[in-house]
Amino acid sequence: MPEESPLLHWFLPTGGDGRDPGGVTSVQARSGAATRRPADIGYLSQVARAAEQVGFASLLTPVGLGCVDPWILTSALSQHTERIGFLVAFRAGFASPTLLAQQADAFRRFTAGRLRLNIVTGGDPAEQRAYGDRLAHDQRYGRTDEVMAVLRDLLDGKRSDFQGEHVQVEGAQLTDPAVEHKVPLYFGGASAAAEDVAVRRADVQLLWGEPPAAVAERVARLRGRNPSLRFGLRLHVISRDSADEAWAEADRILSRMDPEAVRASQERFARMDSTGQARMTALHAGSSDGLTVSPNLWAGIGLVREGAGTALVGDHDEVAERLYEYRQLGIDEFILSGYPHLEEAFRVGEEVAPRLRRLVDGSGR
Repeated sequence: MPEESPLLHWFLPTGGDGRDPGGVTSVQARSGAATRRPADIGYLSQVARAAEQVGFASLLTPVGLGCVDPWILTSALSQHTERIGFLVAFRAGFASPTLLAQQADAFRRFTAGRLRLNIVTGGDPAEQRAYGDRLAHDQRYGRTDEVMAVLRDLLDGKRSDFQGEHVQVEGAQLTDPAVEHKVPLYFGGASAAAEDVAVRRADVQLLWGEPPAAVAERVARLRGRNPSLRFGLRLHVISRDSADEAWAEADRILSRMDPEAVRASQERFARMDSTGQARMTALHAGSSDGLTVSPNLWAGIGLVREGAGTALVGDHDEVAERLYEYRQLGIDEFILSGYPHLEEAFRVGEEVAPRLRRLVDGSGR
């Protein structure tokens, strides 16, 4: 039986776009080059249509203080596209799970099922307080667990009577839900509390781009607890016709980073209580030295960007080969991005994706 090709998704830069990376989910200073293209419907629809044209499965829409509202944005973009799905992120606990289920059910109904959900717990206490949330780290994951339990039942057409520590609903049920369109639940988190939620509630556990050995350990351990759990890997891509061109672009990005922006970003990351962010930061320790942390895996993005901070850098064959290595470790899906997101959607979709498919089906380069 032939190996199944991994699903490929793309990222929507809802805080603005440009040639250089910057912050994503929180309000922080961003360089002009990182936000030269405003995140308006005109530009984001171009990114969405480009990703659709080259065959990406869906678009991840981030959530946070520095982003436009994902539900409103993706509802608008669904009218500018025909096939591509939307991986809509939302913060668990900020709205009733019954209301969230109603929103998701309406979205999938009006888009013929083009919906996936990314449940975000939040790892920056300062940002959580801005939303009025003062729960501690493990309590937040306990609340997420309860939200996901109710959400899953309602989206599957079941009645929910749930009495938890954080969520209490009685007699919740959707009216004539569009259950023919299954909504996969994507979930990220690297702490013990997060992993407990993942194995109980998630369809897809999302990981950030660590070296292969670290990814392999987590996949094997979590799949041992839930054999049906799928895994997605979030990575940036700097892929060019030659390796020299790709590394020259990485060097250019690094040279454009303001040392003060790096310092401020690293101070903010250190105040977070996110285990995943701590693992990303440990790859570079806030220094621009030794940023290549495994073959073709470059940690420079994480000097200024929270969350996913690594990029695969190389020629198109090398990038495809590294993705295939992760696929062999058990990664089922990839959420990719590049700067700027419009041009790089075409580059990755037209050059890297076909090479990856050929590796998967055994036809080589």
